[in-house]
Amino acid sequence: MFSNSDKKPHLVLMNKKEFLTQQLSQRILFLDGAMGTMIQGYHLEEKDYRGDRFNDWESDLKGNNDLLSLTQPDIIKAIHKAYLDVGCDIIETNTFNATTIAMADYNMESLAYEINFESAKIAKQAAEEATLKTPEKPRFVAGTLGPTNRTASMSPDVNAPAFRNISFDALVEAYSEAVRGLVDGGTDILLIETVFDTLNAKAAIFAIDQYFQEQNIELPVMISGTITDASGRTLSGQTALAFWNSLSHIKPISIGFNCALGAQEMRQYVAELSDHVDTYISAHPNAGLPNEFGEYDETPEEMATEIADWAKNGYLNIIGGCCGTSPEYIKAIVDAVSPYAPRKIPDLEPRCQLAGLEPFSITPDSLFVNVGERTNVTGSARFKRLIVEEEYDTALDVAREQVVNGAQIIDINMDEGMLESKEAMVHFLNLIASEPDISKVPIMIDSSKWDIIEAGLKCIQGKGIVNSISMKEGEQAFIRYARLVRRYGAAVIVMAFDEDGQADTFARKVEICQRAYKILVDQVGFPPQDIIFDPNIFAIATGIDEHNNYGVDFIEATQEIKRTCPHALISGGVSNVSFSFRGNNLVREAIHAVFLYHAINAGMDMGIVNAGQLAIYSGVPEELRNAVEDVVLNRTDDGTDKLLEVAEKYRGDAVVNKKEDLEWRNLPVNKRLEHALVKGITDFIEEDTEEARQQAEKTLQVIEGPLMDGMNVVGDLFGAGQMFLPQVVKSARVMKKSVAYLMPFMDAEKSGTIQTNGTILMATVKGDVHDIGKNIVGVVLQCNNYEIIDLGVMVPTAQILQVAKEKNVDIIGLSGLITPSLEEMVHVAKEMQRQNFTIPLMIGGATTSRAHTAVKIEENYSGTTVYVPDASRAVGVAGNLLGPEHKQTYSESLRTEYAEVRERHKGRKAKTKQHNLEAARANKFSWKNHNPIPPKKLGIEVIDRFPLETLVWYIDWTPFFQTWELAGKYPGILDDELVGKHAHELFEDAQVMLKKIISERWLEAKAVVGFFPANSEGDDIILYTDESRSERLDILHHLRQQNIKAPGRPNYCLSDFIAPTESGQKDYIGGFAVTAGIGIEKKLAEFEKEHDDYSAIMLKALADRLAEAFAEYMHRDVRTNHWGYIGDEELSNDQLIKENYSGIRPAPGYPACPDHTEKAKLFSLLDVQVNTTIELTDSFAMYPTAAVSGWYFAHPEAQYFNVGKITTEQLEDYAQRKGLSTEEAERWLVAHLQ
Repeated sequence: MFSNSDKKPHLVLMNKKEFLTQQLSQRILFLDGAMGTMIQGYHLEEKDYRGDRFNDWESDLKGNNDLLSLTQPDIIKAIHKAYLDVGCDIIETNTFNATTIAMADYNMESLAYEINFESAKIAKQAAEEATLKTPEKPRFVAGTLGPTNRTASMSPDVNAPAFRNISFDALVEAYSEAVRGLVDGGTDILLIETVFDTLNAKAAIFAIDQYFQEQNIELPVMISGTITDASGRTLSGQTALAFWNSLSHIKPISIGFNCALGAQEMRQYVAELSDHVDTYISAHPNAGLPNEFGEYDETPEEMATEIADWAKNGYLNIIGGCCGTSPEYIKAIVDAVSPYAPRKIPDLEPRCQLAGLEPFSITPDSLFVNVGERTNVTGSARFKRLIVEEEYDTALDVAREQVVNGAQIIDINMDEGMLESKEAMVHFLNLIASEPDISKVPIMIDSSKWDIIEAGLKCIQGKGIVNSISMKEGEQAFIRYARLVRRYGAAVIVMAFDEDGQADTFARKVEICQRAYKILVDQVGFPPQDIIFDPNIFAIATGIDEHNNYGVDFIEATQEIKRTCPHALISGGVSNVSFSFRGNNLVREAIHAVFLYHAINAGMDMGIVNAGQLAIYSGVPEELRNAVEDVVLNRTDDGTDKLLEVAEKYRGDAVVNKKEDLEWRNLPVNKRLEHALVKGITDFIEEDTEEARQQAEKTLQVIEGPLMDGMNVVGDLFGAGQMFLPQVVKSARVMKKSVAYLMPFMDAEKSGTIQTNGTILMATVKGDVHDIGKNIVGVVLQCNNYEIIDLGVMVPTAQILQVAKEKNVDIIGLSGLITPSLEEMVHVAKEMQRQNFTIPLMIGGATTSRAHTAVKIEENYSGTTVYVPDASRAVGVAGNLLGPEHKQTYSESLRTEYAEVRERHKGRKAKTKQHNLEAARANKFSWKNHNPIPPKKLGIEVIDRFPLETLVWYIDWTPFFQTWELAGKYPGILDDELVGKHAHELFEDAQVMLKKIISERWLEAKAVVGFFPANSEGDDIILYTDESRSERLDILHHLRQQNIKAPGRPNYCLSDFIAPTESGQKDYIGGFAVTAGIGIEKKLAEFEKEHDDYSAIMLKALADRLAEAFAEYMHRDVRTNHWGYIGDEELSNDQLIKENYSGIRPAPGYPACPDHTEKAKLFSLLDVQVNTTIELTDSFAMYPTAAVSGWYFAHPEAQYFNVGKITTEQLEDYAQRKGLSTEEAERWLVAHLQ
């Protein structure tokens, strides 16, 4: 905005922060109240939002409050003035949603800058007019940067925890444009508010800091987060202090909270911040909590009384209101709070404050900080294998184990030649973000490549550590990386490495670290407490004399660096020191214990260790400890030789894992308990606890006596630096196990069980709306005296499991028809396992199978999982699962059966022969000798209220009988010896209802068709806006068969049936969506009220048949009329069912185009929801379920086919073409992966 030579504006902007700081030190400042609440009072209609300028805008604009700065500026200024008139010092711009991201909801991305600019101008004008009236009370404008409607650290899809619907870079770009508009418009402050995802706020900070540097200016920055509920956490899971630690790097002028909570509920979090942060505190709570109508009942006086008490207790510097507040509320607050002095900023000792979901501070009292090393592909062969083989669930377990075993930070490194390291880092960090038991601790992003480090920094919402940067590329590169680390809000490890190489002596270690410290603190402005030096731990006892002093050099350098570089920390890779004894874990861990004992005493703050394998210094055998100490401290010339001699006596397992000498079992019981606690041994804890209980007068005395005595010993060892946190955690586990054994004796509880015939919960999984089969199974089971709890369709996993727990059900039954439902079922099984369910899980539905259940689902759940192919089997399955005489043997037989299925599946997979993608494409169907016929009319045509009676002739009745699980082909099934009678009765009932459907208009049918110019490019189909073919409308992505076929048989892809671009031929494609289910809900509700399951199922089945008939009818009409690529067509219904016609109508999600996500393009092109009422679920199922959609291909040789199995090569190619991550593409195509 301003150049470096533009001195006057530069000084004015720089003084804004100083001036605001001065005002804050003198008095509490008052922020305005809710903008939205005030706008609602104007009762604006669509035309008011549009104004003259946007009268013809293509989308609805009502509710786009930020747009009012352009169309109703007088209203916005009047609201600002109303707040200023009651005493506000700071007013917020009307820009809460004014980013390109949020404005996309209204197709107004291009207006983001203008809205921010004009909003700031309006507010600035109002503030300046108020200041002129009362010069002694200057007014400020806070440019609001809202959270957007996306989340950078959370997946919107529970099935794909690594998926993100927005990137850090996209957020930075959006916020940068908003910041530019706000500053150009004259804002005095930048306010990042209503932060529910801290990573979004970090992107906003990145954009702000980048803008400040580019324009050589600085404005005060306010930050306000949102604690969503009584959990005390943001939506993305952070606590109040973790939130502060993660965002403090911008040095905000204030930090606080707004929205979601009323003043009473918010108080504790504001008070917590007040005690722990060294900047000013802000708050703008709601007017209490909303009532059941979404209104706020708290009065201005009630709110003001509560907030006045905050001020009285010294919590506040800035106070205002959020939802439900108005000028009346703000006036009451001003009157109540003005008498009180502002909060004084506490003088806090500088310390490294990190964060995951929870805060973590490193202080002089922290002793040694364990950094878990096992999530490092360069240091752990097991973790490397898991990542290379994409066994991410197990890899997460490795991370989780590190945290459970005491790691306070986890180091993650993906530097491996066999990996796409950056993608692996991003994927794994995104997965960790959805695992609160891991992500609660800070992350150390470890890589030798800056692009991987930077990609990782864009994934973590907390304050992590970069491992590492150094001066090996010179000072300029060092400074550039350091500034970026600071901008991303991380601490940094600096290696003792410069242009001349790694520091290997005391002098070099100290020299490089002191030089780096001076550059970072004086030139970069890096907080010294966030600088962590790694002076290089090298291997000792190598047999090379020059290496003998490496341990001493590190220990002594640690002392000197800590003395001359105030507040800086020291870290190192501990396992390096024992590298020469690899293969002898016992000796290696003895070296680690001795080295750490002396290094920690010298000032070492943290180290990268295996948190689960640390020996205790005092626990190392004396002979071995003395020999190790001689080497570590270089006390004798022959130390290495003596250690080699002693080491021969101590070969075997690691100290913490070795089989214990059982001599301690001869000690008195109290001493045995102490030994078990110190050593973390649980093998004998129950029998020792019972013996102690027998000797005690009261059970409580066991806890207060020997158990607490043992824990006191643990505490003493820990305090002396002879025991580390992982051992303490293990000690606590022993303690908990002992206490758990004692609890029944201390507080016996009576429990009873309610006997039932068996309660079965049934649900169609999230994203799927098909329930006919499920309902049939439910009816059959009810008839056999099972209680059914039917949760309906599109049921989230959390709801399924919550109800299962609340109702204490005996079985959970899952149903699904579309392919994505398979993955959702896998997710349910995993969640059942995670939540320790043990009840049986039944799987059913059209896309399910015994193989999928065995291979994908059953292994994820330790309880019994069984595939139920149809309703007739359900009763027997349920009986076997719940019957005491069969339960165990049935479950065991299922496990054996499914294990065999998995083995056979592995064999088939290995035998499957596939073309590589290049060879498959070379064997494509050859498009030639065809002159495409243009449709009679391009564009969209809607067919409304189509007469249902016309469709009766087109019904294919065979699937109708299959719905009812009657096997046979219509009409022959009516005369079948086995089922003919039942089929005949069912058919008669269907005819009766069908007549009522038509005559009483139970259902309504609608359709939309469209035709577009198209050509193919490889496996994609390009759609154009018009016949000039100069502008692309969309791209349809397709998959190609890869199975090796008989000679002369092509590997089909749907794009093969469209003329290639290079052919010069003008080709076309059509699309359609039809439904015959409009209005079905009303009739189904009537049947439900009458408990008439039969009629409800019958209606759904007939609606499905009518929809399929409608699709068949429309395809015929397209062939002969709308497109007209054939002349008159005389085909019988049987011929239509056999598809004896020219052209095809494949549906997204089915064999020829198995990706359901392509359905979204079809719906967009045809505006399906508007034109037919058909909606898409998150998993791209259609609702009403009586609906069919797809593409029209007119090539005379076009045929239906099954893509079948594809290779990873094609999956990655497809993902790249679609702009998806490989993981996201895999989710939708999992059933087709080889």
